[in-house]
Amino acid sequence: MQKYFSFIAILIMIFVVIPPALGQEAIEISKLLENDSDISVRDMSDVNSKVVVADTLRGWQVDWISDLSGSQASYDNWSQGGVNTISVTASTVFNAKYRKGQFAYALGTNFKYGKARIEDEGTRKTNDRIAINNKFSYLFEDERWSAFGNINFSTQFDQGYDYSTDPPVVISRFFAPAYFTQIGGIAFQPEEYFTAEAGLAMKQTIVNDTDLSTRYGLEPGETFRFEPGYSLAMNFEKKIVSNVRLISSVETFTNMQRHIDNTDVNFSNELIGKINNYLNMSFQFVMVYDSDFSRELQIKQVLSAGLSYSIL
Repeated sequence: MQKYFSFIAILIMIFVVIPPALGQEAIEISKLLENDSDISVRDMSDVNSKVVVADTLRGWQVDWISDLSGSQASYDNWSQGGVNTISVTASTVFNAKYRKGQFAYALGTNFKYGKARIEDEGTRKTNDRIAINNKFSYLFEDERWSAFGNINFSTQFDQGYDYSTDPPVVISRFFAPAYFTQIGGIAFQPEEYFTAEAGLAMKQTIVNDTDLSTRYGLEPGETFRFEPGYSLAMNFEKKIVSNVRLISSVETFTNMQRHIDNTDVNFSNELIGKINNYLNMSFQFVMVYDSDFSRELQIKQVLSAGLSYSIL
């Protein structure tokens, strides 16, 4: 595990000192696709909203940002070797926040889809996510503390494949799986950039393709599972240097009806470096443990550069 944290430290230095080459994204994606599992599934264990309403907000605040990033790597008689790769990822994030008196509400949507074409291996999905988060809060007299309720949903757009078999096997589809979660509890926000939450949770898993039921912890032929449990989460978002922002979170869900070693854990980190008003670079590093999908730790890392446009 130490090598991954060392890698993150190196990436921070690269963002601050030397803007990486666009071709590096293709290299990272090629490494990513060597792990024969559906990339989108790794993003969908989140049970808490990462949208935070600042205590200084009054009324509505709305922002909408879209990104388009891509890379291309080509090699011809190159002594060091390499794989010809081209990739494109599009995403759009919409946030709406409201506060009046002691009441606050936040809506966050995150849509992301990406594909890469790798020489001799065809086209493969590199990113796929649909996430909609709603958060209702009531601030206490000490506004660092609040009661909250979350209603969240996540799934993916497209089919995902396991490429370790020939031919590849479908392991996910739209609404297979899909997750609904509802959480109610207490939040503590000592600083605007940090929040800790704990609460009771309910999680519903939907798999509308019965061929995939057992892959996501359901009984054969089942399409729905309900889980009562509790959730813990910590979120951090702050500009760490003048042009680099770090967004980090750790989230857990523990089913009350199962042993604690089946706790779902999602540790997500993203560094976003802003080159100018339209160009940015980002590095995403995610670790997920979900015993329903796999007893092994799932890891994703993506380095990208592209255009970013603020619509609102």
